[in-house]
Amino acid sequence: MILLSTLNARYSHSSLGLRYLYANMEELQAVTRIEEFTIDSRPIDVVEKMLGQQPKIIGLSVYIWNARESLEIVSLLKRISPETVIVIGGPEVSHEWQDQEIVGLADYLITGTADLAFHQLCCQILKGKTPLNKVIEAGFVHPCDVKLPYQYYNDEDIANRVIYVEASRGCPFKCEFCLSALDKTAWPFDLDIFLQEMEKLYQRGVRHFKFVDRTFNLKIMTSIQILDFFLEKNDPELFLHFELVPDHLNDALKEKLKEFSPNSLQFEIGIQTFNPEIQTLISRKQNNTKAEENLLWLREHTESHIHADLIVGLPGEDAESFAQGFDRLYRLGPHEIQVGILKRLRGSPIIRHTETLGLVFNPMPPYNILKTKAISFEKMQDLNRFARYWDMIANSGRFSHSLPVLLGDSPFARFSRLSQALFEATAQTHKIALRRLFELVYQLGISELELEKEMFGRALSRDFLLSGIKGKPSFHLETESQASPVKPLPRIANRQARHQRT
Repeated sequence: MILLSTLNARYSHSSLGLRYLYANMEELQAVTRIEEFTIDSRPIDVVEKMLGQQPKIIGLSVYIWNARESLEIVSLLKRISPETVIVIGGPEVSHEWQDQEIVGLADYLITGTADLAFHQLCCQILKGKTPLNKVIEAGFVHPCDVKLPYQYYNDEDIANRVIYVEASRGCPFKCEFCLSALDKTAWPFDLDIFLQEMEKLYQRGVRHFKFVDRTFNLKIMTSIQILDFFLEKNDPELFLHFELVPDHLNDALKEKLKEFSPNSLQFEIGIQTFNPEIQTLISRKQNNTKAEENLLWLREHTESHIHADLIVGLPGEDAESFAQGFDRLYRLGPHEIQVGILKRLRGSPIIRHTETLGLVFNPMPPYNILKTKAISFEKMQDLNRFARYWDMIANSGRFSHSLPVLLGDSPFARFSRLSQALFEATAQTHKIALRRLFELVYQLGISELELEKEMFGRALSRDFLLSGIKGKPSFHLETESQASPVKPLPRIANRQARHQRT
């Protein structure tokens, strides 16, 4: 038996990569099965369940979010059942693999896109033809040459998990912080076949489609055809997530986006930095003026939910430049600003700046930036906490009435003060009870930001009421709103959504 496995970031995620491997197992599909776990699972329990199925071959997908756990699992497997053949693959082990402990422990490594190479390797192993090389470099596979995996989302996946889909692979841009910088271009799947598969998913009950294409709006006519497919459903339950190139919206696409009903579209828009010098340094091509115009247009003329990304710690960018970019983005009104901390993805070209710009990364996953010549370790820690508290307060949507009062006309500076005060009061950035968080925001808003008690208290009381927390807080003031708690839109499924293929 052949077992395909990985550790997802959480139960609600599903591995598109494993399903591609399974879809392309040909005659071996009958003896192959998928078994997914989460990073919260105890490695010893994962190993027990794996070996309980008596597999001859285990294929394990390794990513930045599960690298530590995967190493422990492979270590245990080779101790307990050395005869089991372990094949690893995935972005984390496809580059700079020479000194990785997990590669030394595994029997085989497939680098790159393993859709077809995994099947070929399994055939050799089962026939007793031991491959000459431990490391197998998978050649380029055009998307049209692989069998699509969507039928292998089962009923449990459809009912409980994120359903990832892709209409294209690759990216033509060369942003050095991203592994897609290694791609030469973007390659589309056959659109007719892809839409047939989307129809089958829809008929099975899928209503939330998360597209993992790096550049959904790269080819506008293709984008419009996909949008038309979903518009024809006229289904208020549909929810579509796309990643958009921020400076690439033409009039035809804009008109199409205006046709969608509220709460049906979510766009992830990577701004990353507004600093043109930094953009040039990291090979990022972005028309900032056009990107701003498009963000404003989306907010003013569509009912879409906008999730915009900025990165802390890019080579050469100091805290002041990041703060200016943050304020500039905030004023454009996205519903969420994801403050991401730069990570050293293995193989990404960003490492060419390591010595010249003093990039120091965490040696352990997720390889986050610790300091640069432009940002000290202490300041980087402040920015890490800023990112965490911003996600907890602003991106949660729970403080929609009080947040504008908190931020005033200096969003970054004021939230930085609140962030520092929150950490001084709690010494933690996780597991703060929601009621306590409301109380802390009120107290620190008054003491640190010198907000007017009654005005701020009313705004925060309204948010507290909408949060659904029982009882009244210490700052309770009667408000005009007696609305029921608002059901939030599905959130971005963190970094796993960005690295779905094996």
